[in-house]
Amino acid sequence: MKIEKKYHGVVVPMVTPVTKDGDIDVAAVERIVNNFAQYGVSPLIMGTTGEGNSVSCSQGVEMISAAKRASMGRVTIYAGLGGTCISEQYAAAERFIEAGADVIAATLPSYYTLTPEQMESYYLNLAEFLTVPLMLYNITITTHMSIPLDVIERLSHHPNIVGLKDSENNIPRLEEALKLFADREDFSYFCGCAANSAVAMKNGADGIVPSVGNYLPKIYQDIYEAGKAGNDAEAERLQQESIQIGKINTAGLTLGESLAGLKVIMKMAGLCEEYMLPPLTELNSETAERIRKEAESVLKSYQ
Repeated sequence: MKIEKKYHGVVVPMVTPVTKDGDIDVAAVERIVNNFAQYGVSPLIMGTTGEGNSVSCSQGVEMISAAKRASMGRVTIYAGLGGTCISEQYAAAERFIEAGADVIAATLPSYYTLTPEQMESYYLNLAEFLTVPLMLYNITITTHMSIPLDVIERLSHHPNIVGLKDSENNIPRLEEALKLFADREDFSYFCGCAANSAVAMKNGADGIVPSVGNYLPKIYQDIYEAGKAGNDAEAERLQQESIQIGKINTAGLTLGESLAGLKVIMKMAGLCEEYMLPPLTELNSETAERIRKEAESVLKSYQ
């Protein structure tokens, strides 16, 4: 059985629940985090699934504060850090830490295409600035850049850089990364592509980051536990089951639409409303109804 590092397990990229007026729905944040915590699942606040670039700094503080209260120390609070203005990032990070963030997970500033040297410099400077640990966050679908593994390997030796959340859907890269990091006690690897959770665990990943975990945290906790125990067949069985479930709110939709579809299911589960933060919008009634019909039996089966 794989030995658990300090940073491990299921970390769900949590949706950002808002009211019709676009305010943070604090009660919904508490419901969602409490649902996670009963399964030992941690939230990643303001990640891609959480519409992170649409959440203001003050809203982020409100979210983190509510999540910290609801968690009651049961889980780790990861806070996403994005944007393109570095001084604003640093100011936001300070406020997120004051609000209770345990770890900052930062994506690359993505308006300009950065060289590997610029990527490395960005993360080194941020790691020196932060007073909590930093997790590298590689997500090519939104930044349109991939952090090279040799850059990550060098960064991994900084004492305040504790891990990587890699959402790049690239199995050879995943396998190569885990050759570098699986046995490193001081650096954790989290698979951010939910469809690759089982193969990641088989290769020695420390954790998985699945968006469907917003309303079904247990199935991913089960994948994690099976993978950690070396029960690869059971992890793969659950993986295939989760992939089919995930198609309910992703098939034929853009990334932004899929997030709106996720909130449709979250409302069915009694966790939050369907409202989105601009520039994203709620789904049209026909698509939302299709998702409700397909999700109904799934929610019944996993209650």
